[in-house]
Amino acid sequence: MSAAVEATKHWVTVWSASAQGAYPIGSTIAQPDLSAAIADADLGLVNQSFRMLLKPGLWSRRLRLRLNNQFGNRPLQLRGMSLGLHLGGGALVPGTRIEWPDQCVAAGQSAWTPAIAWTALPEAPQLLLGRSLAFSAWVEGASGPITWHAKAMATSYLASPGDRRAAGSDSELGLPHTTTSTFFVDALDAWLPTSVCALVGLGDSLTDGTATTLNGHDRWTDVLQRELWAAGRQDIAVINAGIGGNQVCGPAPEAGPWRGGPAAIERLEADVLTLSGVRSVLWLEGINDFSDNGQAQATTVIAATAHAVQRLRAQGVHVIGATVPSALGSTRPGHGSALQDAHRRAFNAEVRRGVLFDDFVDLDHALTDPVTGALKATFNGDSTLGDRGDGIHPNRAGHAAMARCISSHLL
Repeated sequence: MSAAVEATKHWVTVWSASAQGAYPIGSTIAQPDLSAAIADADLGLVNQSFRMLLKPGLWSRRLRLRLNNQFGNRPLQLRGMSLGLHLGGGALVPGTRIEWPDQCVAAGQSAWTPAIAWTALPEAPQLLLGRSLAFSAWVEGASGPITWHAKAMATSYLASPGDRRAAGSDSELGLPHTTTSTFFVDALDAWLPTSVCALVGLGDSLTDGTATTLNGHDRWTDVLQRELWAAGRQDIAVINAGIGGNQVCGPAPEAGPWRGGPAAIERLEADVLTLSGVRSVLWLEGINDFSDNGQAQATTVIAATAHAVQRLRAQGVHVIGATVPSALGSTRPGHGSALQDAHRRAFNAEVRRGVLFDDFVDLDHALTDPVTGALKATFNGDSTLGDRGDGIHPNRAGHAAMARCISSHLL
């Protein structure tokens, strides 16, 4: 490729899964029993293959991955790394595998792989929109504590301990164990025209996708991406940086491991500013701060959010805020009180004043019943488990309504 053409392109993050802690601390959805695959969480994966599924918002023929050992306590030795087109289950489309050299990621660190050219892909990557990739590798020795994203809302695959060979096969037969979480990888970049950018959905479980459909890819970020494709917009990659249980301000660092990951104000660097090609953030946070566990005042959350927005603006990132939908009457432990709702409404009033963010979308208006003050009944259900809703997490229809509200604003 000529230098002139190269100068018109840059890296854009097209998929992410925020690193939130070390397995098994976190909030999962429909997680199988992993005791046969991970006998000891302190040892992690032991001489063992894995295959993680990634669903890019946009594609190119030049890619790189960010490997993450942020919560590990020893070097992570990854061998036999490859990327292939997902066929189904744990299998790859034959002939689509590309390989990387072995890589070691130091404890407490993350690292990008070298860029790799994927000549097996079609010249028109739009033909792959909606498809998934599979990242395969095996761990030499013991990985130690596994840096993970607990609630991936998609199935990935693990070999049994001691099986190094499964990573090098297109077959799924050597990967008998499944997980609904993502291990060791938190971002995928594609080499795209400079006109293309990333929009980060930074949030809690309302972004992470609790109550959406496992493997249905129907979180609001997924639906928004498809709405953009349908409108002919292949210049924005929508990436999900939600963590179930996340808070704006808490928990305090001295509190130790927390299922909701680092506070939003503490993860801006990892989940926004060190990703590639990010020009916009959709900020949807606050309901957990106002819960019985968070016990934060609206003024505290507003001040912390304002500081975070200023930091993002200083790096040239446009921040779109969102009003927080109701959790009034929720059956979820720690949620549902009138006090939580009062803080939520005070926060939303500040958002609607139009000063806190560069712009805002009114998701509260889209999801909250104006008569009851609670989540609309149509959106109150669990699209994975088929259970009655908990009054805080919208189902797939609720996420579609969120995406409709955001896409109307963007388009």
